[in-house]
Amino acid sequence: MTDQLIQSIVTFFQDKIPNELTVFIISVLPVLELRGGLIAARLLNMDVMRAFIICYLGNMLPIPFILLFLKKIFELMKKSKGLGKIVNKMEKKAEKHRHTIEKYGTWGLLVLVAIPLPGTGGWTGALVAEIMDIKIKKSLPMIALGVLIAGLIVGTIAFGLFG
Repeated sequence: MTDQLIQSIVTFFQDKIPNELTVFIISVLPVLELRGGLIAARLLNMDVMRAFIICYLGNMLPIPFILLFLKKIFELMKKSKGLGKIVNKMEKKAEKHRHTIEKYGTWGLLVLVAIPLPGTGGWTGALVAEIMDIKIKKSLPMIALGVLIAGLIVGTIAFGLFG
């Protein structure tokens, strides 16, 4: 399903905006993030290093804002019945990772972000860090490193650097 979504976005933007902007937009989006951006970059036959840098920056762009403002946004959203349900669902998602973070600390946060699987990544890492009150000075570097590692893994697979 994710591959189809990426392909749809690439097709939609093709010949409308530069390829670099397409992969940047995909990389900013939750769920797709850098992983989706790198797959899109491969579909668009982009240079691997150029794609990696653009995707990394796109994935990292929203992270400081999530870490700084998520709790305030959640407080406002909880005042609405419908939006409150969404917040509760997101908080439950973050709670699933509590044990790992409590056991391994910020290293657990790094692993959560670095493993390129659905339900992990920079957005999830930032959500978990905020829900667990991990200070931005500790969480942001680990999330940044996790996104870098995930990018190296996905980039290697997507661009076939080992074969």
